[in-house]
Amino acid sequence: MTYRRILMVKSHSMGVGDVLRSSAAWRVLKNKWPQAELHLLFLSKHAGYPTEDFIRQHHLLASATFITIREGTPTDLDAKRVPLDKIKEQVTALSHHIQPDLVIDFEASGIRTSLVSRWTANSVGAKSVGIAQFWGRGLFYDISAPSVKDYVRVQGLQIPMDYTERDFVVLAALGLHRNKTPIELQVTKDAMAYADKLKKQIVPGRRVIGLNIGCGTADAYPRRPPIDRVASALHAIASEGGPVVCLLAGAPFEKSINQAFIDAYGTPTDAVEFIDCAGKTTLSELTGLISLCDVFISSDSGPYHMSVALKKPTIAWFMYDEPAAYHRYDWCKCLVHPSDGQLTQAMHELLADNLLA
Repeated sequence: MTYRRILMVKSHSMGVGDVLRSSAAWRVLKNKWPQAELHLLFLSKHAGYPTEDFIRQHHLLASATFITIREGTPTDLDAKRVPLDKIKEQVTALSHHIQPDLVIDFEASGIRTSLVSRWTANSVGAKSVGIAQFWGRGLFYDISAPSVKDYVRVQGLQIPMDYTERDFVVLAALGLHRNKTPIELQVTKDAMAYADKLKKQIVPGRRVIGLNIGCGTADAYPRRPPIDRVASALHAIASEGGPVVCLLAGAPFEKSINQAFIDAYGTPTDAVEFIDCAGKTTLSELTGLISLCDVFISSDSGPYHMSVALKKPTIAWFMYDEPAAYHRYDWCKCLVHPSDGQLTQAMHELLADNLLA
């Protein structure tokens, strides 16, 4: 069976990493049906997430549409739900515009995406695929995948399952498997222009270390490495291997975090120079910053996943062991509470592997 237009239904988190992890599944679909257009339909809790514009530019997607299921903004905790009939109206209009011949519901739980998938399939006569996670859910789909529990057992995986692997539960119903396919991302045109501008500030011949301390929101704070520990690690990096330029990434509200790090580091010497880019890039332009780096060091946050997807040598600094969040690729090392020595060793190993690649 050949498909020309595939509508992929997703929901839950709009975090950069959460959405970007799905790119491995998009790649597998494109490898199977190279001529097929991939269209993403995301049921978002609120409108206006920066992730929206970023994901719309992804090279594997023909389009990305975000339909909100709650009124108000992300800060409005008491926002009312959008009525189902209004969501159905938007979904039906999108279905007639795209005319998909296959609808894939990637979500294993909840009933909303099941309804959306059925509405879409019925409105244009498409086939629908979903996960029969519980009794009766399979009735919404023409083709049903086994439950997550059955998938984990058959594939010999462990719970909690790798976040990237989750999208392959439903794809198993189509005979598609991950086979170690990585997530992926390309540097956008806007990002190339930003990188060219930023490159003029970098002294030629210096190693470029990208650093994203991040985790500036209250819910992400437990994932942020201690500022003094990060400063100590950068001292260790700067003490060997020649002069370093450190590009500090971050959202506008994370600029104070970067400043706290610079203050903790102390007076820079000829061995290190800091360029604080917090608040100066869109998510798309951030790919340009990352592209300039020899190694990118990040907390467990969106830029970590972006760097990995760009196949940039990446060190992820975790505050606690979280195997489901690790990327297990040759160009990525995930460290939990690393010492200065462990971090510099990881950097040297990644640089050496990159030179041999």
